[in-house]
Amino acid sequence: MSASPSPAIAGLGAMFRNQYDTDCTTWSPAGRIHQIEYALEAVKQGSAAIGLRSNKYAIVATLKRASSELSSHQKKIFKIDDHVGVAIAGLVADARVLAKYMRTECINHRYTYDEPMQVNRLSLKVADKSQIGTIRAGHRPYGIGLLIAGADHSGPHLFETQPSGQYFEYKAWAIGARSQAGRTYLEKHYEEFVDADLDQLIVHALTALRDTLSTGTELTSANAAVGFVSEDQSFTILEDDLIKAYVDGLKKDDAPAPAPAADATGAPAEPAPAAPMDED
Repeated sequence: MSASPSPAIAGLGAMFRNQYDTDCTTWSPAGRIHQIEYALEAVKQGSAAIGLRSNKYAIVATLKRASSELSSHQKKIFKIDDHVGVAIAGLVADARVLAKYMRTECINHRYTYDEPMQVNRLSLKVADKSQIGTIRAGHRPYGIGLLIAGADHSGPHLFETQPSGQYFEYKAWAIGARSQAGRTYLEKHYEEFVDADLDQLIVHALTALRDTLSTGTELTSANAAVGFVSEDQSFTILEDDLIKAYVDGLKKDDAPAPAPAADATGAPAEPAPAAPMDED
């Protein structure tokens, strides 16, 4: 009578239970490529990133994570060129590779045509590069989602690229962990973004970002960052002391209203009588 397998061997068998997820070139009978789905899941596990745009500005905001209390927070916003930057959710190491590729493409385009690269063309280039990792054996998809904020001669733009190679343009969007809460806020308020000024857009972005926080986590100037760009202003990143005033403003808006003062007996003070209305 054969002995039953050890728990370690049984666990190893369970790990490789799916024979269709060993590479990105094998289709499952259900018509799925599991490696791409795993990359999309990596984006969902990353800290949230928010993007929105108005008639003048494109803005991204990210929640930065620290591996411990002794470490610094990881940067989640990268400047690509004077007119474009990205916010990321997912594997930061993969994001650095794509950011370097995007910078190279912008430099080559500027050298060849003596003008900045159009934001939609750059987004297409990144999507094409991401798609290569989904069709070649020996490769894996990039485990990163990008929100690309840029401005060119046609105005501000906000694009999202996915590990699958798809890309979309949005008025406002959120990716990463608990991003549905951020999207709910954006869907309720996106009509206000069109004519909003820069300060109002930053407040909207931080408010949506705050909605993605887990219980017990507080939005601070240390773990939040914002990047913005317009046709007449290069891509600028606000973090640490530069973002502190906006974060403190959100906290003041959420502070509870003071209770009415009590009189000597301890009872709440009576409200003042209304002034009489003028009669004809």
